[in-house]
Amino acid sequence: MNTGDTAWVLISAALVLLMTPGLAFFYGGMTRSKAVLNMMMMSFGAIGIVAVLWVVFGYSATFGADAGAGLVGNPLEKLGLQGVLDTGDGAPLVGSIPEVVFVGFQAAFAIITVALITGAIADRAKFGAWMTFAAIWVTVVYFPVAHWVFSFTEDAAGNPTGGWIGQGLGVIDFAGGTAVHINAGAAALALALILGKRKGFGKDPSHRPHNLPFVMLGAGLLWFGWFGFNAGSALGANAVAGYAWINTLAAPAAAILGWILIEKIRDGHATSLGAASGAVAGLVAITPACSALTPMWSIVLGVLAGAACALAVGLKYRLGIDDSLDVVGVHLVGGMVGTLFIGLAADPGSPAAGTGLFYGGGFELLGLQAIGALAVAVYSFVLAFVIGWTINKTMGFRIKSEHEAAGIDVSVHAESAYDIGGRSSGAFMPMAEKAPITEATVEKVDA
Repeated sequence: MNTGDTAWVLISAALVLLMTPGLAFFYGGMTRSKAVLNMMMMSFGAIGIVAVLWVVFGYSATFGADAGAGLVGNPLEKLGLQGVLDTGDGAPLVGSIPEVVFVGFQAAFAIITVALITGAIADRAKFGAWMTFAAIWVTVVYFPVAHWVFSFTEDAAGNPTGGWIGQGLGVIDFAGGTAVHINAGAAALALALILGKRKGFGKDPSHRPHNLPFVMLGAGLLWFGWFGFNAGSALGANAVAGYAWINTLAAPAAAILGWILIEKIRDGHATSLGAASGAVAGLVAITPACSALTPMWSIVLGVLAGAACALAVGLKYRLGIDDSLDVVGVHLVGGMVGTLFIGLAADPGSPAAGTGLFYGGGFELLGLQAIGALAVAVYSFVLAFVIGWTINKTMGFRIKSEHEAAGIDVSVHAESAYDIGGRSSGAFMPMAEKAPITEATVEKVDA
């Protein structure tokens, strides 16, 4: 065990966990004022659900001994974290850090992946239905996919026994472009299709972000935590972490410029929302590539990702898909761009040691990257659609239209985010003291 490496990964784990509250601010600011609490609650709900399942069997299903063909780990091998909690001289290690530290670090990855999906269903999803979906999806989608990408193990004879994408195919994904961003983006697309459009989608000006300072604060917290996300994935305080760190600075900075340039050309002005979204797009794109590209290529990737995601976000209105807070446009598209760009610009002198097309490596690596990205996207979309459709047909996934009009915060949580002039729209009022919400009530409130 190396104490310096251990300290760095512990700090990185805390930084990655901070990303989920940061995401809550980022998404919360982008919603209407009467939906901000629900938006933030879905992120905190993800923390509750995923952390518990991770401790019980999720870590074992992800990093336990492979159950066959690199598809999933044995969920019973380390059930309840048995076998990883020894703190003495015989403590199990992952590299140079205690395995229990690695457990915590990876738990934060699972949490933020699930929370990312919520941006596609803002304003209109039942909280109970979301929590049910989160529990099932993380079990049957995230845990197996994370095993595919992140599990690197060998048997006694030195034969690889880890996940089929990362160790089997040799796909380069340093910190989760496939397992986190493509995975979440594909699931978000499935849920957006199942829940349908919000009332007034594309027409109602009230759907604009209600608190842009929240959005900027959330983006800043995400970027801060992302240094733990990417540099922490080196699992040590070393030069590889520094390499990932500098690329995590360069790419999102360039992506801000790429996004706001598209805004300026298309709309005539650059916006704070665009700058914040551009930073996140760059962070998404560099996540798989931060150990494979030089900083100069990271800048190129950032500009491309910022521009591509800005253009992709605009397509939802043409396609009629209400991806409320642009999860598909930023995370699915950004994850694809970053994962595929490795096949073009991977530097053989980088820590990842991949050789991209531009360095004479031909199309082999690009093909492998495409296989890994598409496999995760298809698997996540299909399973998320099946899970979401089943929930919708049984317990119902969408709130009533009158509740959506009145505001999901009051309707579902009996709270309001803002107490203006001493009137807080019924915050903390027992439901028995409230009049039933009807269309007439909504019309009166609007008037």
